[in-house]
Amino acid sequence: MQPNTIKPAKGSKRKSKRVGRGNASGKGNYSARGMKGQRSRSGGKSGLKIKGAKNIIQSTPKLRGFKSLATKPATIILGNIEKKFADGEVVSMVTLKEKRLINKTVKSAKVVLRGELTKKIILDGVGSTKSVGEKIKAVGGEIK
Repeated sequence: MQPNTIKPAKGSKRKSKRVGRGNASGKGNYSARGMKGQRSRSGGKSGLKIKGAKNIIQSTPKLRGFKSLATKPATIILGNIEKKFADGEVVSMVTLKEKRLINKTVKSAKVVLRGELTKKIILDGVGSTKSVGEKIKAVGGEIK
């Protein structure tokens, strides 16, 4: 085996289409471009520019509303707090992360009313809805 005998695999290389070399080449008359139209002309292969900028902008789907860049607080169900926390315990970001009710990367949390609460708990540095606040106070807990 020598450098002059190495060849690419059969079928891996394809000869480029030689266009515009007369009728005897097999690509005569229209040079494999078809008849008429923008793509048959010289310089027409770079992309269709028939539509014009206004129509292109009008035909693209628009974004509805906006997406806020502010991070949303993690939601915690009141029923999960009932299960994981003991009577008189403090519910804070640290304890929520320890009990794996929220992810360690979460910056803020909010308690949402779903489920019942029978234990006195103290919410400290955690957001809550109005109905959750009323439930906690009705049981004898407090919100800091």
